[in-house]
Amino acid sequence: MDAKAMGKVAVLMGGRSAEREVSLMSGTGVLAALKSKGVDAHAFDPAERGMDELKREGFSRCFIALHGRFGEDGTVQGALELLGIPYTGPGVMASAVAMDKLMTKRIWLAEGLATPAWRQVHSAEQTVAAYHALGSPMIVKPVREGSTIGLTKVTTEAQCAAAYELAAKQDPLVMCEQFIAGDEVTCPVLGTGDGARALPVIRIVAPDGNYDYQNKYFTDDTKYLVPCGLPEGEEAVIQALVLQAFRTLDCRGWARADVMIDAATRKPWLLEINTSPGMTGHSLVPMSAKAAGLSYEDLCFSLLATAALDNPA
Repeated sequence: MDAKAMGKVAVLMGGRSAEREVSLMSGTGVLAALKSKGVDAHAFDPAERGMDELKREGFSRCFIALHGRFGEDGTVQGALELLGIPYTGPGVMASAVAMDKLMTKRIWLAEGLATPAWRQVHSAEQTVAAYHALGSPMIVKPVREGSTIGLTKVTTEAQCAAAYELAAKQDPLVMCEQFIAGDEVTCPVLGTGDGARALPVIRIVAPDGNYDYQNKYFTDDTKYLVPCGLPEGEEAVIQALVLQAFRTLDCRGWARADVMIDAATRKPWLLEINTSPGMTGHSLVPMSAKAAGLSYEDLCFSLLATAALDNPA
């Protein structure tokens, strides 16, 4: 597909989620990349303009560079389905499920895919009970948020109440998760169905193991290793696991799954899957794609070419 065949393209960025700042960075990069490939691309912020304007202004497809709720959770995808405008990334159901970490875990567990033990909690007292059930350390986080926003690594019972309150500020649904000590890795997937392929695995080495919002986007202290340098055979195992996780949720286009590898057993555990991954200067999908020989510009263009609808007319 050539650039002219893409038609008039909206790069959806910004939005109303807690990840607005990161989305604006992602969208700005994508917009520049598409323009460099000759695409008639324009910025579009759904927080400032009604989605119906996309139809009135003659946009023929959308690159979704929104992150978090109201962009990555099936809501925008549903609006685009109604407008009949193809978009990048997974469809309505896959996006909605993947945004909900509890629902994702339930499906993965039903399909026999390894994911750490968890408890849904509704109070500080339940968080304390989860701490005793899951052990220390324990992760407390919002169910429907990304970029580690609202996340706390709890190591003492005294931290439970504050951890719950922090997560609950972001989302009324809060979960506690067993902490897996070991290597932290991530693996992107491009494509759909049998044609989907896993890109190179990236091993993340953050300062003191703290891969938080600041270390993700605004410092150069985190190390990203690609090639990942894992023991022989482990990368292929993780890629196969991530592909299975991607297909189980009926994802299409692209996504990126986060995995922890138990230091003692070397068993990989699925944490979550991102269906509209970051595309900033610190983001991981472009880094992995580059290792596979795909430039940032070519990655953006190829993703745009996969724009589709769940129910095309």
